[in-house]
Amino acid sequence: MKKLTSIFAILIALVFLASCEKDEGKLPNIAFKTTAAYISTSTTLSRDTTVVIGITASKAEDKDVLVSFDGSRSYDGGTSTSFTSETLTGSNGDSYSKDVTITTRNQAGTEKYTFTVVNKDGLKNNVSLTITVN
Repeated sequence: MKKLTSIFAILIALVFLASCEKDEGKLPNIAFKTTAAYISTSTTLSRDTTVVIGITASKAEDKDVLVSFDGSRSYDGGTSTSFTSETLTGSNGDSYSKDVTITTRNQAGTEKYTFTVVNKDGLKNNVSLTITVN
């Protein structure tokens, strides 16, 4: 009877281990759009210049869909403040695209833009660029 109980316990343990999903912890994908219509790297611009920053993001693992997107900016090295935020559902959980139109301030300085996506496991990935305004 002890031998049967031991075999049964081993079988239960093997079934449990086989059913565990391996969590690879891959960060979601995010990148700037790089065609001519967008800025995608740090640059210097004049005051009151309007430009478009494009973002693409996608899940890195089948079950780890994207759940949120955030765009934030900071001026002259100051505290970062969110200026756009979205909860992602449906097909946006698999892949997401966003075009953000910005106009530089009417004063010299730096403007840092950071875009962040979060997946259902809470893993975050981001891209950023800095615009120097002269």
